[in-house]
Amino acid sequence: MRILLVEDETKVSKFVARGLMEERFAVDVAADGTSGLELANAYHYDLIVLDLMLPGMDGTEVLRRIRNKSTSVPVLVLTARDAVSDKVGNFEVGADDYLTKPFAFAELLARVKALLRRGPVNRSSVVRVEDLELDRLTQQVKRAGKRIELTSKEYALLEYLMSNTGRVLSRTMIIEHVWDQSFDGITNIVDVYVRHLRNKVDEVHEHKLIHTVRGVGYTVKGECP
Repeated sequence: MRILLVEDETKVSKFVARGLMEERFAVDVAADGTSGLELANAYHYDLIVLDLMLPGMDGTEVLRRIRNKSTSVPVLVLTARDAVSDKVGNFEVGADDYLTKPFAFAELLARVKALLRRGPVNRSSVVRVEDLELDRLTQQVKRAGKRIELTSKEYALLEYLMSNTGRVLSRTMIIEHVWDQSFDGITNIVDVYVRHLRNKVDEVHEHKLIHTVRGVGYTVKGECP
């Protein structure tokens, strides 16, 4: 899953981004409101973590403009403003949750996962395709009841594919969603990771779930094409 963090305090930004990436999220970071809004408009995010006191454009205005586009991406406001009026005002503009600084990362992570579960797409904890099962809460993957050990990028790729079961995802779409904005590699890295996934998910099973659509991309589906 891909998260946008809009935060101008470098220390807080690095702390939050590092923690989220350790939890297998792809994280893009913006240090001001204007660039944060540009990223929010340019890419699909599963969640936005938004500070309020930002240079260029304050967080409330960023939130208002995001909601004016009718986007339903969950937004977690992360700020030092703890007045009730600030909380009420931003909830009215369209915030989904509000966490004040200082904060414990464990609480931030719990709120992030809660918002992702109730997000605009089906965010049920467990995603299944036939006998393949992925649990977003525990980040465990099993096939036919047997646990599969994945690296963080392998997990993120499989989660993206399974969350879009039956839909063909291009290499560019996968790069933009699974790798963060700073990634400047070539799209054949996707082929490498799909091959790794196939070795772990499909190799010992007669029925294959990860399919290549030649010239287009990849898909996970329960029926062979």
